[in-house]
Amino acid sequence: MKKLNKVLILRFSSIGDIVLTTPVIRAIKLQLDDVEVHYATKRAYANILENNHYVDKVHVLEDKLDDLIQDLKAENYDYIVDLHNNLRSRIIKLRLNKPSKSFQKLNFEKWLMVNLKVDKLPNKHIVDRYMEAASELGVKKDQFGLDYFIPEKDEIEKEWLPESHQKEYVAYVIGAQHNTKKLPFKRMVELCDKINKPIVLVGGPDDAKMGERVEDFFKKTDLSEPYEEKLTELGKKAKVFNACGKFNLNQSASIVKGATYVFTHDTGLMHIAAAFKKNIFCIWGNTIPMFGMYPYKTKFTILENNKVNCRPCSKIGYQKCPKGHFNCMNKIVFDFWLP
Repeated sequence: MKKLNKVLILRFSSIGDIVLTTPVIRAIKLQLDDVEVHYATKRAYANILENNHYVDKVHVLEDKLDDLIQDLKAENYDYIVDLHNNLRSRIIKLRLNKPSKSFQKLNFEKWLMVNLKVDKLPNKHIVDRYMEAASELGVKKDQFGLDYFIPEKDEIEKEWLPESHQKEYVAYVIGAQHNTKKLPFKRMVELCDKINKPIVLVGGPDDAKMGERVEDFFKKTDLSEPYEEKLTELGKKAKVFNACGKFNLNQSASIVKGATYVFTHDTGLMHIAAAFKKNIFCIWGNTIPMFGMYPYKTKFTILENNKVNCRPCSKIGYQKCPKGHFNCMNKIVFDFWLP
């Protein structure tokens, strides 16, 4: 292939998916000579890429796709790496009329697994499939994992956390895009009790009320004082601080970065934790790691219930369990031990 001056990467959402594309960004930038790497995404996710040292320019999709296309046409790209492979990205490639390659979404294989429980899924992480979309550029996967860059202004100071959490804490990311990817309240409480260390609950504004419920459950009150001495004798050390909705994404990422361990549902902050090479305990409900989006190049433990025959019931998730029992989460076993 001739020397490339400009490469465009397309991925419009979401947090986790964009973080999972970072090895492709880095490989193109570092393995090709003097190449400019541009990235097109939605406004909500632009900040993730604007802090990335390997991205030269971010193009933002606002209300009208045509406005973005006009901006991209002016750049005169040599090649397009389509890591979204949806209608919008196909329209962009058609209108720009430049050499391109798209990653394989495996929609049919996922349909077979969800609907017929027939496993034709490749034993391949999604990062490797993203890399295949850049293979014609001559770049190869390196061994450095995912990237996430936190600007200095968003690095969390220990003093911002309660004194009980300033020496050491476990981060528990309680949110997820769909309810069937999240533990219900009672199981969250059981998990925190099992962790038995100072815990920081991490999540966005939508998770704040649930975080408050969990925090309140463990909060010391006048009524609980008679039990405190006995809990101390039993070695109970769970102290919960609800940080959900109190920090922006980069600050939440900083909390994850500073944690001794990270517990998380299948969500974007799981992949951010992987970028920081954290020891991750990932909790899976209606979706499965076999779809290829488990933590990448870091130590992790999978917590899931493989004894329900209706799982996976979706490649994404639902607001509530279609069967009504939610046994993929309600009967999951928390089989782990923390020193």
